[in-house]
Amino acid sequence: MVTAKTVVDLKLEEKYGLFINGEFLEPTNGHIDAINAANGKVLSRIARGGKVEIDLAVKAANNAFKEWSNTPIEERSALLHKVADVLEANQERLKMIECMDTGRPIHEFDLDYKLAIYQFRYFASAILTFEGISRPIQNGHLIVKKEALGVCAQIIPWNVPMIMVSFKLAPALAAGNTVVLKPAEDASLSTIEFAKLLKDVLPKGVLNIVTGYGTEAGQALIDHPDIHKLAFTGSVGVGRLVGKTAGERLLPVTLELGGKAPHIVFPDVDIDRAVENATLGYTFFNGQSCVLGTRLFVHEDIYDEFVEKLIARAKEVKIGDPTDPSTRLSSLINEKQGKRVLGYFDIAREEGAKILYGGNRVTVPGNEHGYFIEPTIIEAESDMRIAQEEIFGPACTVTRWSDIDEVIEMANNVQYGLAAGIMTENLENALNTANKLEAGSVWINQYFNFQSGAPFGGFKDSGVGREYSKEALDHYTQSKTIVVAYQMPPAGFFK
Repeated sequence: MVTAKTVVDLKLEEKYGLFINGEFLEPTNGHIDAINAANGKVLSRIARGGKVEIDLAVKAANNAFKEWSNTPIEERSALLHKVADVLEANQERLKMIECMDTGRPIHEFDLDYKLAIYQFRYFASAILTFEGISRPIQNGHLIVKKEALGVCAQIIPWNVPMIMVSFKLAPALAAGNTVVLKPAEDASLSTIEFAKLLKDVLPKGVLNIVTGYGTEAGQALIDHPDIHKLAFTGSVGVGRLVGKTAGERLLPVTLELGGKAPHIVFPDVDIDRAVENATLGYTFFNGQSCVLGTRLFVHEDIYDEFVEKLIARAKEVKIGDPTDPSTRLSSLINEKQGKRVLGYFDIAREEGAKILYGGNRVTVPGNEHGYFIEPTIIEAESDMRIAQEEIFGPACTVTRWSDIDEVIEMANNVQYGLAAGIMTENLENALNTANKLEAGSVWINQYFNFQSGAPFGGFKDSGVGREYSKEALDHYTQSKTIVVAYQMPPAGFFK
């Protein structure tokens, strides 16, 4: 377990360059301050990459592609296991860097790094059994090969940096692609520190990381003519632009976008256990995750007792310094996000929703800079903006239901379809409901129940494609069909 003392021993570079072709290069446009989300102190300075640096990175990735794509899969597999080993050996330091950079509680990063390490190990193994087909045909043989796409442009958000790094890199590299990765400017430190660790693990040019602003480095990467695949995780608005670019250029694309997950509570639950699961479901990651169960639908038979206990549990959630292992809710990423979340509470009041608990910014001594928001419970109708739009803060809406068909309709009546939760002792009700929900992942009786090899991705506006599973390899390869005839047709057959 990481403790707050680790902060004292933490050594960061005064400034970071851009990781291109296995080396760190100085940027042409200077640097950006990397700010501690909770206390506002400058942690370091990251490179402000732009078009020049993106061009260098893409060229390096293209130059490395031929050799990397022709590297035997056994060797690529072994290297991915080395990547996992390096991440595992250095995880405690990287967790603390990420904690300070994002403002999230340090205790949460055990899950992040467990998932990230697993991703590299999973795809190191999955690539060994990722095969095309081969079968005899009349007068010959049919072969279907899986071939890497080329240079993959990958853009990730700031909320869960190492999870996103692993979700993107592991399948792409396993399949034989090279990568230019652009992390979010608000949380790049753990990613660029990880690059330092991989400098002597991966061949030059296989992985390139360009930090900077989305409007500069991100846009230059999306627009670059020599990329062969786009992968983006972030907002629906930006996702549409990425998808439009991919469509215009006929590039393969995967998009993991927003979410507004329903969490349906049946009347037969153990209320105390259900409240605990629901509280985790809307407060984890400081509420800054697209998979959060932020729309609670509670059966009318238990509604009053459930909500009363939900409020009582919210009061117990410890808000504090992110580096304190006992903290369960801490600082949002920045002032912009904090004001956005508080603005949604104003919207809730304006549209007639009732804030039952929370809705305020909290001051944590020594961290006055940070936006610490109380866990917030809002009684709302399912069609209100507060119950329809992604808040990205520690808040949930609660809505009564009595009829199962009605609650399924309310649950599905939203633009998103990334995740959903169900709590009930009745397995038949659970599975019947899960089958009718429009969501890529449905968790019954345990929220955030990520399992090995389970595809992760969304329906509707939540995105295109799947990650976290062997299915992701399909998104990073293309099939080539080769049909061999042993003998040519006889002369004169075309008469």
